Amino acid sequence: MRQFYDTFTTPLGDYSVALNAAGSVIATAFGGLPELRERFTADEIVLDPKRAADARRELTEYFTGKRRQFTVPLASSGTPFQQSVWAALRAIPPGETRTYGELAAAIGKPDAARAVGRANATNPICVIIPCHRVIGSDGTLTGFAFGEDIKQRLLELERMPTSRAA
Repeated sequence: MRQFYDTFTTPLGDYSVALNAAGSVIATAFGGLPELRERFTADEIVLDPKRAADARRELTEYFTGKRRQFTVPLASSGTPFQQSVWAALRAIPPGETRTYGELAAAIGKPDAARAVGRANATNPICVIIPCHRVIGSDGTLTGFAFGEDIKQRLLELERMPTSRAA
């Protein structure tokens, strides 16, 4: 199966986005193609900045503080439980955080905090599906695939006032 990608520079370093043939985002990663390839499977992946232009534009707006919500189509691959967790992540307002337990309660499974943590860790579309907004029950920044420094910087970015936010 052929997929497409682009890598571009952000204030937090290189960032890559992968898309399917329909133009829906299937994975993202801080870093280049090697980091991106760890987050999804494809028989072939082709550099295609034109196909990724809408995602790149929205992400660039996000990283420069001009966007808080994304409208690009997503096609994340996961179980129904994972999908429910990822939908709950998208419901967390920018700049706010929730604990794994709070997220478990939000999806109607209050005893599933560990399972929510596993689903959060398998989120293939970081930033757009904001897994960085989940913290430990003691308020610590835990469990972000690209490091706690980037997680902290994403939360700080979202907490900054914005003008012309989309």
